[in-house]
Amino acid sequence: MTNYSNKIPITIEKKLTPSPLTSILVPLFSIILSLLFGSIFFIITGNDPVEIYSVMFSGVFGSAYGIIETIVKSIPLLLAGLGLSIAFRMQLFNIGGEGQIYMGAAAATWIALNLAGQPAWLLLPLMMLAGGVAGGIWALIPAIPRAYLGVNEIITTLMLNYVAIYWIDYLVHGPWKDPDGYNFPITSTFSNTAHLPVIGDTRIHAGIIIGIILAVILHFFIQQTKFGYEIRIIGQSQNAARYAGMNIVRKIIIVMVLSGAVCGLTGMVEVSGIVHRLQSGFSPGYGYTAIIVAWLGRLNPLAIIITAVLFGGLQVGGYAVQMQNIPVSMVMMLQGSLLFFVLGGEILTRYRITLKNRSSQGDGIS
Repeated sequence: MTNYSNKIPITIEKKLTPSPLTSILVPLFSIILSLLFGSIFFIITGNDPVEIYSVMFSGVFGSAYGIIETIVKSIPLLLAGLGLSIAFRMQLFNIGGEGQIYMGAAAATWIALNLAGQPAWLLLPLMMLAGGVAGGIWALIPAIPRAYLGVNEIITTLMLNYVAIYWIDYLVHGPWKDPDGYNFPITSTFSNTAHLPVIGDTRIHAGIIIGIILAVILHFFIQQTKFGYEIRIIGQSQNAARYAGMNIVRKIIIVMVLSGAVCGLTGMVEVSGIVHRLQSGFSPGYGYTAIIVAWLGRLNPLAIIITAVLFGGLQVGGYAVQMQNIPVSMVMMLQGSLLFFVLGGEILTRYRITLKNRSSQGDGIS
């Protein structure tokens, strides 16, 4: 009988040291491919891709308003992307960033509503702490079964998103509902001391500074500390980490809590810096888009700053194309295609295709 598996002399091998040039070129090539892929859909729907991309570009960079809004939109994507990248580094697929954002926002709102008379120097740090703790606890729930029982964290974190979102809906429709809010599902407006400072007369708030500082800290933490080294080793090979005596269960718990805490901080920054109250649907899927932001940035905290701005611009550009009667779902399709091509590019970066030596295959007959 012929062994057909030997007819194709190809093997896929993991690269020990990925090429730095490849690490730069592959993500850029992935972006280009996703734009070409999106162009196909625009053409099929009877639209001119060049015109649409031009409208998106001018909507982002054609005015000061577009640039400011791009930075504003990039802040939650930056923070959430940083939080998720911590877990992804260790091959923990925390898909619960959205729920952790909501729980962090709820905890920060409780502080803002109940300590409204406190000065900003006390109130804002307390809100940040509450948001981080709430997000961390929400991530701890799926972390425990993942660490001790091997339960798939993708399912548990994803399902907890809906629990968190509906919990916030309950709060803003019920006990926290603003009696003067004309029956809208919102809380009372935060006091001025619960607002993050803004830059000049723009909507850009201190969250951008928090995000950049956090990115630098995480970069140092991952690259220069023993704990960061262990995270990278466990992410590459749990067997090697176990052989080296690393406590994987403990690391899973800590890393998931840290990831959730940063996502919870994202919720605090959004309600304090932009919304100034808690309301239903205050996050338009930041926790999901941040997954793409983290992977496009190759889980590098400094690179995530750039990808967050890129996706912030993509969202602002999406609003611009709606004026051309293009549904915003097209922009979401572009985001999805970006993730698809970026993850596909990871294969080219981390693996290489080699040809087998035919002389060592035998005649393939049995």
